[in-house]
Amino acid sequence: VMSILLHGDAAFAGQGVVYETFHLSDLPSYTTNGTIHVVVNNQIGFTTDPRMARSSPYPTDVARVVNAPIFHVNADDPEAVMYVCSVAAEWRNTFNKDVVVDLVCYRRRGHNEMDEPMFTQPLMYKQIHKQVPVLKKYADKLIADGTVTLQEFEEEIAKYDRICEEAYTRSKDKKLLHIKHWLDSPWPGFFNADGEPKSMSCPPTGISEEMLTHIGNVASSVPVEDFKIHSGLSRILKARSEMTKNRFVDWALAEYMAFGSVLKEGIHVRLSGQDVERGTF
Repeated sequence: VMSILLHGDAAFAGQGVVYETFHLSDLPSYTTNGTIHVVVNNQIGFTTDPRMARSSPYPTDVARVVNAPIFHVNADDPEAVMYVCSVAAEWRNTFNKDVVVDLVCYRRRGHNEMDEPMFTQPLMYKQIHKQVPVLKKYADKLIADGTVTLQEFEEEIAKYDRICEEAYTRSKDKKLLHIKHWLDSPWPGFFNADGEPKSMSCPPTGISEEMLTHIGNVASSVPVEDFKIHSGLSRILKARSEMTKNRFVDWALAEYMAFGSVLKEGIHVRLSGQDVERGTF
């Protein structure tokens, strides 16, 4: 399995979560063994010049924090893009580290249906309107090279248009949406056959006092005999043992009992966070 993340240029430079996940990328329990980041860099974000949006020349500079290789490629050259992507995949599979592909391109229309980019970027959009679209540019090259004929190209375009038109026509007759078709992994316990949520009531989760006492005693004991532990820690364990004996529970012991009862059922529990290893809370 290989993870691929698709980013916009403004989001890549501007969202803290990108920087944070780079810093998780090589941690022992969090790594994906290398993610391929594809940045669709239209050089404008929503409407802002890069010089007004970030301090560095490239949006991808945040990836330098983990020394990830960064490939800047002209998105008007499909063969160069394919080459760079295969190099990125090979890098990831060889070294199991993150890699970034920066597709340097442009956005032909506005950010959305209401946006007119000529308002804020008149010079840039005069240039963009003069650009030959990449599909036509590449098709002309292939036809000139004799790789495909004009007829083959036109048939391919017509075939794709037909797929879109037929799907659009079918969509008008759709009266019912099946939620389950949109779920990556339909959980049978949560949804019925039509994809609608089942009843949200919880099954009873209580356990016997005997089991709680057992977990409390284990949680306040030291697993190895004659093992010298820190005096501060032995005080905590003693207090926990007293609580269990007195049928009294604080927050930390309650959590112990919750985790312990799940473990007793053979269900794996993984905790993560700053203070998990030393069990501060």
